[in-house]
Amino acid sequence: MDEILKYFPNLTDLQIEQFQKLDFLYHDWNEKINVISRKDIDSLYTKHILHSLGIAKIMKFEPGATVLDVGTGGGFPGIPLAILFPETRFYLIDVIAKKIKVVQGVVDALELKNVKAEQKRAELVKGDFDFIVSRAVTNMPDFVSWIKDKIKKQHKHTLKNGILYLKGGDLTEELKDFPNAALYDLAAIFDDEFFETKKVVHLPLKFKS
Repeated sequence: MDEILKYFPNLTDLQIEQFQKLDFLYHDWNEKINVISRKDIDSLYTKHILHSLGIAKIMKFEPGATVLDVGTGGGFPGIPLAILFPETRFYLIDVIAKKIKVVQGVVDALELKNVKAEQKRAELVKGDFDFIVSRAVTNMPDFVSWIKDKIKKQHKHTLKNGILYLKGGDLTEELKDFPNAALYDLAAIFDDEFFETKKVVHLPLKFKS
């Protein structure tokens, strides 16, 4: 929890309480439904929560904005971002029912009113969003094919509407067909060695009616 406060020192008392509760909630749920690997659960705040909040260092979501989290797994990056941006609406989806069960349990325990969680494939989602976030669920070409028709036309953020994607390693080959993609190195923001190769990829996408 200290590392969250190190990088996000202006949290409200409620946000601090919610972030603190994540430790117990995920350890408890993980005993019943394994959504975080055994070796990672004790590094929850670094490898899952702070990693998710890397997006927040690149983009401050505006009140009323809508964000779709595709392949959310146990709720990352959606739940940490929803705590940080309580006036932004988050829609968390995953194809695996037991993962959404965990997400809904955490959302209910934290009383997050700005989160909807559902078992659904991205291609079947109706509506459009300011941003679509995810954490390395697939390669970028496939990901774009899933969500390319779900971007809002009107921009209201400093970055253009589109994808904010958490991924590590050399992305040269994967992004060769997306010359307008911008990469932000999380190692320049967070000092833990976990973030050495981790990046946020911003890929603006045009509205498609």
